[in-house]
Amino acid sequence: MATDTATANATTNASAPQVDLSRTQIRKRAPTGERRRSFRTGPELRVCVVGLGYIGLPTASLLGTKGCQVHGVDVSPDVVETINAGRIHIEEPDLDLLVKSAVQAGRLKAHHTPVEADVFVLAVPTPIMADKQPDLTMVEAAARSILPVVRKGNLVILESTSPVGTTDGVVARILREAGHNVGEEVFVAYCPERVLPGRILTELVENDRIVGGVNDNSTEVALEFYQSFVRGEVIGTDSRSAEMVKLSENSFRDVNIAFANELSMICARAGISVWEVIRLANRHPRVNILQPGPGVGGHCIAVDPWFIVASDPSHARLIRAAREVNDHKPHWVIERVRQCASQVREPVIACLGLSFKADVDDLRESPAAEIVRELQRANLGELLIVEPHLLFHPEFELTRLEDAVAKANIVLVLVDHKPFKKLRREALHEKLLIDTRGLYL
Repeated sequence: MATDTATANATTNASAPQVDLSRTQIRKRAPTGERRRSFRTGPELRVCVVGLGYIGLPTASLLGTKGCQVHGVDVSPDVVETINAGRIHIEEPDLDLLVKSAVQAGRLKAHHTPVEADVFVLAVPTPIMADKQPDLTMVEAAARSILPVVRKGNLVILESTSPVGTTDGVVARILREAGHNVGEEVFVAYCPERVLPGRILTELVENDRIVGGVNDNSTEVALEFYQSFVRGEVIGTDSRSAEMVKLSENSFRDVNIAFANELSMICARAGISVWEVIRLANRHPRVNILQPGPGVGGHCIAVDPWFIVASDPSHARLIRAAREVNDHKPHWVIERVRQCASQVREPVIACLGLSFKADVDDLRESPAAEIVRELQRANLGELLIVEPHLLFHPEFELTRLEDAVAKANIVLVLVDHKPFKKLRREALHEKLLIDTRGLYL
């Protein structure tokens, strides 16, 4: 129940004062609290990263190669053991080299509990619950886990995508309740990630970053930290605005994808190729319609808009509608498979792809995986599942692409992986094709 209270505090404090901070103004101010040292990356800076997933591990390894002494924290024994062996548990280009280099140099170590550091980076999941309310349990747990080792002069950064008010209403609140003078002696800020899977290591450095502190002092300290290793522009604001920026970015993308997905269903009903419609419509100088798919997945776009809806349901009508369209699309795809399966005596369905986007192994919130699970439950026929970025998965029995397509009489394209693009059109001859990505149409 503590999480519910924290969520309420974090999302309803609409009267909290907004801080007008420009980058120039921030640089003119100096924290009134004692500062032990510079927060620029280098051999003297100790960083503790809590959460070693798709954001935490790349961040930890990057800081390790910048010379920082990095202590990573994760609740999974397998993750800790893998990283300490210089290996990785997620797929991301060049991440294996970065982790190996940082570990071998003695700059990155993993453990189950935090240690004393100068900077604490919290990068834990923030899922939604069944009722579409944000689950901040892991953020609260991460903040409490560092309480025994936080000291005067430390910087605590939340990078997890969170509802507006979480940085101050959860992280800073927990520190205040433990007796810390937040904003004067312990600095707290929010800096959301802005990376694309498959380009994480590049975009961690090259992309602009938004940094928002719970007060001016915290913003300035956090700016100094990020400006020391980010080549993009690092822009200061307050924590609430920074939280809303992240949610707005992903909600914008969700709304635009929903338009494309809704258009695809309308075109299908009318017997029109949505791919042709979009191709021709985008020749208008001020039109740029995105490509439809089987739904929306990943840890951001499929989740973050609900944080805005939960905080202000009476006004977030368009954002809610877009989420509902994208959440409905997998069910529409399943119904098309059901219709095709009714046309053949012994349906054999090749399901091409499980990940939430092309050329990654990430199944988080994946509509492709959701569709395959539902097809398994529906028992419409034999399923042949293809995912070239996974050698093994405990939930799905995987099949080679060529074998699946050769045996199937129904081919369902769910992800536009590069290997699928190389499949010759002739291989699909006399098969029922449901192409949610427009690869073969």
